Amino acid sequence: MPRPPQDVTDAELAILNVLWDRGKATVRELAEELYDKSSASQHATVQKLLERLEGKGCVSRDRDSWPHTFEPAIAREDLIGRQLQQTADKLCDGSLQPLLTHLVKAGRLSAEDRQSLRSLLDQLNQESRRQGKK
Repeated sequence: MPRPPQDVTDAELAILNVLWDRGKATVRELAEELYDKSSASQHATVQKLLERLEGKGCVSRDRDSWPHTFEPAIAREDLIGRQLQQTADKLCDGSLQPLLTHLVKAGRLSAEDRQSLRSLLDQLNQESRRQGKK
């Protein structure tokens, strides 16, 4: 039985955010981006966080170059989906509907966001009809 994906900590997420923005980076580049003045201990911290992310399948390491470079192995959208599903599993018996309803009712959606959501729902409805689903 496959092991369920593990949560990503806030510190790990900070590294992923840099990698998503840059594409790839070395430990030194990440430490310099994340800390005002990077030190040996901060390099070690970044290295440890990268090892954890690598173990979780969230980053990949290019061992053919020196220094090694790291790049995201998971897309931001995939991590968002995974995190939302984990939250739904914990709070809503696995259903995303209560989460989505809450986000919509919270009133933080712009007119553009609402239109984008309507378009997505319309598209999903059309695809379901084409496939003979309700």
